[in-house]
Amino acid sequence: MADADTARLCIEIVHAHFGPLAAKVSSILLTRGRLPMPQIVRFSALKPRTVRAIILSLVQHNLLWHAELEIEGEVLEFNEEECLMRLRFGRFITLAGQTMGEPASHVVSTVLKHGKLRQAEMLQHLTISDSKESSKYLQAINTLVTGAYLKPSTKLSHISKTDRLLRLEANLRKDHKGIPTAKDIVQWKIEAEAKVKREDEDAERIGMKRKAKDESNHRSNKRKIEAEDVVDETVYFRVNHDKFNIHIRNNIIEQAARERFNNATAIVLRATLNSTEAKQRTVDDVRSDPVSVANISMHLSGDDDLASGIALTSSSSHVPSTHTLLKEYLAILACADNPTPAGRAASFVSVGGGGTGKVQVEFEIICRRLRQRVLEAVARERYGDDAVRIIRVLLDTDKMDEKHVTKVAMLSHKDVRPLLSSLSSDSLISLQEIPKGNDRNPARTFYLWFVDLKKAYSVLLGNIHKTLFNIISRRLAEEEDPMVKSVLEKRARSDVMNDESLLTRTEREILREFESRREKLSVLERRVEEVAFILRDLAVVGQLDVG
Repeated sequence: MADADTARLCIEIVHAHFGPLAAKVSSILLTRGRLPMPQIVRFSALKPRTVRAIILSLVQHNLLWHAELEIEGEVLEFNEEECLMRLRFGRFITLAGQTMGEPASHVVSTVLKHGKLRQAEMLQHLTISDSKESSKYLQAINTLVTGAYLKPSTKLSHISKTDRLLRLEANLRKDHKGIPTAKDIVQWKIEAEAKVKREDEDAERIGMKRKAKDESNHRSNKRKIEAEDVVDETVYFRVNHDKFNIHIRNNIIEQAARERFNNATAIVLRATLNSTEAKQRTVDDVRSDPVSVANISMHLSGDDDLASGIALTSSSSHVPSTHTLLKEYLAILACADNPTPAGRAASFVSVGGGGTGKVQVEFEIICRRLRQRVLEAVARERYGDDAVRIIRVLLDTDKMDEKHVTKVAMLSHKDVRPLLSSLSSDSLISLQEIPKGNDRNPARTFYLWFVDLKKAYSVLLGNIHKTLFNIISRRLAEEEDPMVKSVLEKRARSDVMNDESLLTRTEREILREFESRREKLSVLERRVEEVAFILRDLAVVGQLDVG
């Protein structure tokens, strides 16, 4: 079950997208856990037909999971992760238009609006005027499916991954004889996760099918028959969030390189990411596939001026070649001048040895650094630079007592004690008690401070969800204002839509102020949601984030 802040946010999202009745059903599932259909009807006090229609709508939009239990039978469970992804739908549509053109953005928008669709249904909902435009949309659908931006909606996608893992682990435990050890339990978890991953990959291979294509030669009577891959018209497709999340992650990494170095370095890193982007399927990757320097140079455009971002010696009269400059930038990104653990922790890429020279983007190192930067930014905003210094000291040296923190951080004792107390109250740092004896006397106990990153990130993410809830609630409250509501209803009239001069000067001023406030709230929501993306979605590769 989700925590209170996440549950409130999900209920507000469902209320904004589906209405108050769907929000009521979602609230019951979020607060009470998985329930069968009769109990949902009982707790919601709605008609069975209404509840059935709401459940069908939420299942269509992938917000509910099914599960078959031995006693309760079929139960329904709310999918919080899918609900939170709805905050990025606008960004998904924009990314589709930027990478694959306007027809692809229309297709993605249509699929997001209806949850899951077949190819014929996508074309039916799109506004198509002629056959030429239809062929563009068909090509866009083919590109989206082959590029894994649209994935098949299978039976397994409607079952909770946790249920599948538990079922597989139970089967492995049943086949085991004797008392299982800790090593056996870990091995079962690994085998269950691998099997679930294989099942998902096998189930999602049904999107394309082979179709014979006749090619007649006008110079002879022979016909050449070839096979081509086309979209299977019987398969329902849904948007693959992981593929769009990869673009968001890559844009954040590129921006981080631009902030740390310069624009030319960010261009080189973007070319490195683009060279392996087709093979990137999820944000779970620890590092990218190896790619050669020559392949990276092919993804650079002719307008990219790499010489402007690096200091050249004044004695040299000629500008180095692109290949030479590219190697220099890759050495900078790999921190080749600092071959220490600290240098590796600050790198963006790694260059393979053994004469291969293959380049890999280190996603795990970068994402761990991005999440730590969020933690430090929160500490700096609340308590200043001294709090950031204390957090960095604790991260570098693990557990320390108060006197040791004061000595290493080079701060006065009267400044360190209140900072430690404040950081601990916000769960940014934690306290470990080590008693000297079994009596646990406080006078004979060591108190060591350390940073529990998992706990700190969890608390920060809860605060981020609370902020997103407040932003969405504020936007809905702005729309419910009586004066704004009356002006919006008047603008929705057909005669006013054709001629906005029918609005009075006061009404136009109210409308202008409302649109300005809504735009500011949208920008704020996007920035806050990007922080939530770093803390939640990039946590999968942060396996080294342990306190």
